[in-house]
Amino acid sequence: MAGDDREFLDFFADEFWSLRRIGFLLTGDWGEAEELAQEAMARTFAAWPRVRGYDRPAAFARKVLLNRHRSLLRRAVVEARHLLASRPQERHEPDFSGDDLILWQALRRLPARQRAAIVLRYYLDLSEAEVARQLGVPAGTVKSLVHRGLARLRARLGAAYAGERLTSNTEAGP
Repeated sequence: MAGDDREFLDFFADEFWSLRRIGFLLTGDWGEAEELAQEAMARTFAAWPRVRGYDRPAAFARKVLLNRHRSLLRRAVVEARHLLASRPQERHEPDFSGDDLILWQALRRLPARQRAAIVLRYYLDLSEAEVARQLGVPAGTVKSLVHRGLARLRARLGAAYAGERLTSNTEAGP
């Protein structure tokens, strides 16, 4: 297992901050993002003897992060139904400025599934098929989520801004 440990440590060093950033884009909170990334890495390590043989072990870790995020969302909905009043959680603003801050504020107002589809499709530059596999939905659902999410972004930001920013990001890559 000593060789596996070194290999996993290298994998961890290469992928942890990317997972943390994805977690932040999904949750809007660095603390929650850190927990999601840590849990994804812990679960990936538990399955490392099997996962290290995959073509893309980072995709496995992302899938773990997304599944955990969805699980936490489902749990939050169930808990919210049982609580009559809840105190809103403190959110931390990212250290973006200018256009990036405007885009972030509009992005975080999207429903969670639309935000996840857009982050995976445009920030990570995944194909529709890969996004579908990561979210556990059909490719048509991904197209619909992205289309509706972009429509909402265009409505909030203006067609010129949303079209220019999002298409230039996909052309340039992550």
